[in-house]
Amino acid sequence: MTRGLLIAEVQPDGPGAEMELEPGDRLVAINGHPLRDLIDYEFHLADDPLSLEVIRRSGESWEIEVERDEGESLGLVFAPPVPKRCGNNCLFCFVRQLPKGLRESLYVKDEDYRLSFLFGAYITLTNLTQSDLRRIKEQRLSPLYVSVHATDPPVREKLLGRTGLPPVLPRLRELTEAGIHIHAQVVLCPGINDGKILDRTLSDLAALYPGIISLAIVPVGLTSHRARLPKLQPVTADYAADFVRRRRPEVDQLATRLGEPWLCLADEFFIKGGVPFPPLSTYGNFPQLENGVGMIPLFLDEAEELLRTAAPLPPVSVTVVTGVSSFPFISEFMEQLSKVTGATIRVVAVPNRLFGPAVTITGLVVGQDIRELLRGKVLGDAVVIPDVMLKEGERFIDDMTVAELAQSLGCELLVVPATPWGFYNCLNRNV
Repeated sequence: MTRGLLIAEVQPDGPGAEMELEPGDRLVAINGHPLRDLIDYEFHLADDPLSLEVIRRSGESWEIEVERDEGESLGLVFAPPVPKRCGNNCLFCFVRQLPKGLRESLYVKDEDYRLSFLFGAYITLTNLTQSDLRRIKEQRLSPLYVSVHATDPPVREKLLGRTGLPPVLPRLRELTEAGIHIHAQVVLCPGINDGKILDRTLSDLAALYPGIISLAIVPVGLTSHRARLPKLQPVTADYAADFVRRRRPEVDQLATRLGEPWLCLADEFFIKGGVPFPPLSTYGNFPQLENGVGMIPLFLDEAEELLRTAAPLPPVSVTVVTGVSSFPFISEFMEQLSKVTGATIRVVAVPNRLFGPAVTITGLVVGQDIRELLRGKVLGDAVVIPDVMLKEGERFIDDMTVAELAQSLGCELLVVPATPWGFYNCLNRNV
C-alpha cells in the first residue's frame, strides 16, 4: 500500500512553497501520525506546532518543522482519494442505467464514508467495518449522508439488491448516539417503499432526531437504458401530485413536533405534479439543497429580490440553456429580467436524448444534445451554460468540453453559477 498523500499542486506564496515541496512529493505523517487520507490530514493539521514527514519524488525523506500563522493552510492540494467500491446492486442505481461509451470514471460505483464526510456523497453503510465505525466516532466525522430507502429489512434488501445485510436502524442508532449527525434520504420507488413502508421509515428515523438531522424523499430516476434491469414504476404526474397532497401535511406536523423543518420533499415532486411549492421556511437551512430539495423555491426567492434591484444594461443578446423540468421557472425569470435590464434573453429547454425523455433535470443535460438543438440557430452574442451541467472541470457528462461545444456552435459560451445573480452578473460583465 502506498504511504501518505500525493501532492498534486503546491500553491505559490504558501508555507508549502516556502518549504520547497513539489508536486509528486508525498506527505506521509504529521507530528508522527501516519496519514491515510485527507481526513487524517485535516484532523492533525489543527495541531501546533507541526512536524511533517515527507518523501520526495527522488525517494529522499525529509523532516520539516513548520512555522505558520494560526489557522493558515499549508497551501497543498492533494490527489483525490481512490474511493471504496459499492457492493450493492440497487434496483435504481443510476450507474447501471448509463449508456455505453461514456468516460470510465462515470461507471465507478463508490460507497465510501470518507467521501460522504468530505463531499456529501450518499452511502448505505453496508460496507462499514468495525474499524471504520471506530474511526468515524473517534474523529467525529459528522455529518454523514446516508441512503436509507427503507427501515424494513426485507424491503431495504430488495432495493439494495443484496441479502443478509445488517439492519440499518441499529447502525444509525450507534452513530447518532456517538454524536454523529446524519442527513438521510429515501429514493422513492412506487409500489416498493411507499405507503405503509414509508410510514414506518419516517417513524423510525424521526425517533432518532436530532441525530438524523434531516430526511429528504426524492423520486426514483429512470433512464431509457434499463433493458436488462428490473422493471420499476416511474413517478408519474398523477402519482407526484397525489404524493405531495398526502405527505405535505406530514412535513408540517413533523416540523412542529421536532421544533424545526426536518422532512423535505424533492422539487421534482412539485414540478412533475404541477403543485405549488411550499413556503421557503419549509426547507429550514436547506440541508438537502444539493439533493434537489429546495433549489427552485430558493431560486425563485432570489429572483424576486434581484428583479427589485437590477439595473438596466447596455444592449446584449444571449441564449440560455436549461433542462426541461426547470424551463418554466427559468424562462419566466429571464422574461422579467429582460424587461428590467433591456437585455435580449432567449431560453431553450434541452430534451435529454442521451438518457431519455424521463430525465429532465438541468444537471444531466449533455453537450451533444445542446449542440444538436442549437446548431445553425441564431444565438446572439453568447450561449449561457449553468455550471451544474459540467462535471470534472470543463466537461459535460458526455465528455464534450465547453471549448468543443463553443467551436461547433461558432459562438462564445459563458459558464455561470446557476443562480439569479449568477445570470445577471454574467450579463453585466459581458456587455
